[in-house]
Amino acid sequence: MAKKMVLIDGNSIIYRAFFALPLLNNDKGVYTNAVYGFTTMLLRILKEENPTHLLVAFDAGKTTFRHQTFKEYKGGRQKTPSELSEQFPILKELLDAFGIKHYQLDQYEADDIIGTLSNQASQEGYEVTVISGDKDMLQLVSDHVTVSVTKKGISEVEKYTPSYLKEKMEITPEQVIELKALMGDKSDNIPGVPGVGEKTATKLLKAYQTVENIYDHVEEISGKKMKEKLIEHKEDAFMSKELATINRQSPIEVEIPDIIFEGYQEDKVISVFKDLGFQSLLDKVAGEESQEAENIEMNHIDYEIVEKVTADMFTGREAFIVEMLGENYHTEEILGFGLVNENRCLFIPTEVAADSNDFKEWAENSKNKKVVFDAKKTLVSLLRQDIHIKGISFDMLLASYLINPSENNHDIPAIANRLGNRNVLMDEEVYGKGAKQKVPEKEQLAEHIARKTKVLYDMKDEMEDELRENQQYELLKELEMPLAIILGEMEHQGVLVDKGRIEEMGMELKERLHELEAEIYELAGEKFNINSPKQLGPILFEKLELPVIKKTKTGYSTAADVLEQLQNEHDIIPKLLLYRQLGKLQSTYIEGLLKVIHKDSSKVHTRFNQALTKTGRLSSIDPNLQNIPIRLEEGRKIRRAFVPSEKGWVMFAADYSQIELRVLAHISKDEKLIEAFEKDEDIHTQTAMNVFHVEKDEVTDNMRRQAKAVNFGIVYGISDYGLSQNLGISRKEAKEFIERYFSIYTGVKAYMDEIVQEAKQLGFVTTLMNRRRYLPEITSRNFNLRSFAERTAMNTPIQGSAADIIKKAMIDLDGKIKEEKLKARILLQVHDELILEAPKDEIEKLKEIVPEMMENTVELGVPLKVEYNYGDSWFDAK
Repeated sequence: MAKKMVLIDGNSIIYRAFFALPLLNNDKGVYTNAVYGFTTMLLRILKEENPTHLLVAFDAGKTTFRHQTFKEYKGGRQKTPSELSEQFPILKELLDAFGIKHYQLDQYEADDIIGTLSNQASQEGYEVTVISGDKDMLQLVSDHVTVSVTKKGISEVEKYTPSYLKEKMEITPEQVIELKALMGDKSDNIPGVPGVGEKTATKLLKAYQTVENIYDHVEEISGKKMKEKLIEHKEDAFMSKELATINRQSPIEVEIPDIIFEGYQEDKVISVFKDLGFQSLLDKVAGEESQEAENIEMNHIDYEIVEKVTADMFTGREAFIVEMLGENYHTEEILGFGLVNENRCLFIPTEVAADSNDFKEWAENSKNKKVVFDAKKTLVSLLRQDIHIKGISFDMLLASYLINPSENNHDIPAIANRLGNRNVLMDEEVYGKGAKQKVPEKEQLAEHIARKTKVLYDMKDEMEDELRENQQYELLKELEMPLAIILGEMEHQGVLVDKGRIEEMGMELKERLHELEAEIYELAGEKFNINSPKQLGPILFEKLELPVIKKTKTGYSTAADVLEQLQNEHDIIPKLLLYRQLGKLQSTYIEGLLKVIHKDSSKVHTRFNQALTKTGRLSSIDPNLQNIPIRLEEGRKIRRAFVPSEKGWVMFAADYSQIELRVLAHISKDEKLIEAFEKDEDIHTQTAMNVFHVEKDEVTDNMRRQAKAVNFGIVYGISDYGLSQNLGISRKEAKEFIERYFSIYTGVKAYMDEIVQEAKQLGFVTTLMNRRRYLPEITSRNFNLRSFAERTAMNTPIQGSAADIIKKAMIDLDGKIKEEKLKARILLQVHDELILEAPKDEIEKLKEIVPEMMENTVELGVPLKVEYNYGDSWFDAK
């Protein structure tokens, strides 16, 4: 086998990947775009180059031996964004998983490591490929060394051999150094000779070959000004040549046998890909894991298949499970019921339960305490059978979620596994996955459900003890479980949707999209597929010659953030942005809503995820009513289709005002924040006044916008890079803005510092109601993981407490409505907003009790404020 060495400039490639791809993070909040881009390129390299030896070289730090020659070397570079620097350790861990050697050397750069190894390898007969985004590496090109330079971000490379270099740049590899000595390099702060560009430098080198020879014949050079510049900056030219020369004799400690590459172990790489969320790359390494599933030996279980339900089956405390195959309990068929008490373990077929009054009486008797898995699902699925279950005393799903919200799987078998109980199969082992899912034979189905129910019965006390130990028992019993019942009733009730209005809006959107299409074609001068980045990119950046902001692996980036930066460059850009926004409204919300409207009731029955987010906030699916875009008028209009379900009723909406900032003021005890809220001042205007040192009447809209971005950004642990992206300002300006904020709101800064230290000591943070979030990465040596954990420590108590407050407000309000015997009912919770429907004659009462319940649900160091409105639709109630 031919000896093939590949040397990768790690810093150069990861930098290019970071700026070529959108700022993405995985489900843990870890930034991964740069590592993803690097990995995509790495997989391509492994396939195309098939190396026998492989190394990724990194720079060791800011200071190198070149700084002894020129202190300002690389002096103009901006600080690496934290969102990128956090990814370096992740990349190195990924390389370890691949079994790829990576190396750095103090006082030297990656170029020097690569130069030294490529020199050694070519002398020993290796074919060497160097991969970098830096054309400095072209000086290494030889008959045995090919340098591949990335272009279009990292999606393509240009391969330089001696002949291609001569054809493309009209110079030899040795003259790459001479070229840089003359023209300098702004990115590395290498001065060169002012006024000498690439064309002039190439012309000089054609005539004189080297810098030394140019100066030996400097008097012969035509052009008075050029000659004067060359003479005046002679020292700069020779210094620049020294700085630009890669050291091919660096004192590296890595040798050629150290970087042998024999391929990677698929299971290790798959594990890292899954952890990073690189689902799209999994099939490129192995399709599916080759490891066989572990065989589980389960203890014997005695169970009965019930043929008739009788009253003596129930003893006062039962574990009870409603089994379904799919996730949508509003539509899926019930496969059967599991019921376990201290005496018996039963499987009750659906048809047997349906024919039994004893079953219905037991379910609806609140004195019969039921231990369940997912109270909300249990309630809703039985309501469909005209059974209103009562007496739920424990919910395993919610208990597991509170014990550790960071776990991704809260199914019974997964929970049992974590607590050491292996006596139940995973659902997918019984039912299969995806299109292969099917209901097994009755005996197998009965045993599986009975086992799950037995585990539920057996583990209840252990889980309750852990909640008590964590001081979270009250959180389960008084917040999450009562809320689950309210959410279940809300879901079952559903929200009426005026289908005719939705269809009318769809027609209007289609017409507007056709108009925009015509306007875009006219501005572009031709027809093309507006939804195709491959066709749109050349129109914008070649035909219309707009400045290129970013490139991706497939060409020009036409992402929303790119187009937003180009809004003032051409009239076509605002129309493209609007076209996309309206297109998403049409496909996701108009067409999406029409698919989920119940054919009989004309309602949508969204499902609220109560055990999903790590902060405790609710989310919703089928349909997701929390993400209807409201910045566009067309998006807000979608809410017009949500109407009361009864004649003579109206929609009533109540919204917490800036609840997260009020929670921040309470937790941080910052005097300025507290004072602003106590005086009911506009917090964003007040922040702008403080940060910009202006009076209230001098605060401009832009000042307030920037202050608002910082106020909310602080809650989410925003960085200078993130803020600069949000506001379209430089990182330096963003950094100064954040520093000014913290110098004014000193209590907030103190809180941020203290909560991180507390998290390091305890390993978790808590909300005002003792909701926990564990942060094992807070002490990690991995900078990326540690930084994310620190940001999470800062924002979880704020976001989580806000989530707890609105949950408690829902319970208080629901109780008050029932106490007052009102017909009004809560329909939806959307972020910090509650939407109700009620008869018109109850509105005055709601105007009194809704803000009363919501504002007084907890006592904070600042007042909670609720704004409300009502009307004939959700839109009119805003």
